[in-house]
Amino acid sequence: MATVRYIVNDVDASLAFYREHLAFREVMHPAPQFALLVRDDLRLAIVSPVDAGHRGGGSRPMPDGTRQEPGGWNRFALEVDDLDGMVDRLAAAGVTFRSGIIDGVGGRQALVQDPSGNLIELFQPTIPQARERAAFEERRQE
Repeated sequence: MATVRYIVNDVDASLAFYREHLAFREVMHPAPQFALLVRDDLRLAIVSPVDAGHRGGGSRPMPDGTRQEPGGWNRFALEVDDLDGMVDRLAAAGVTFRSGIIDGVGGRQALVQDPSGNLIELFQPTIPQARERAAFEERRQE
């Protein structure tokens, strides 16, 4: 299991987004600035940047003063069975996308943004080899 940490502007808004739209389950929310969610084998830690209201931990500014901020192009991917249906449902709910559906070599994808602008790639494999479970099982048998 891996943990991805996303810096977010509003932990409560992000919690609602991930639970309502992407089927994450809240594991803990011990402080207003931090929550941990899970979906399958992915743990997602969401944390607000340090401000005068809390000491922070993993979201503190770097030694050179650089502040951690949400957004960018890094992302995690969630495999979905019906990309068109998921995109339609999220768009109807007012979720923001950074891209429409893109057809690639092994599948189709769309980039959705959480309330802070962090990216999540929705990926629908179009060939069996691109399925995460198939690739994992193949490697495990070697």
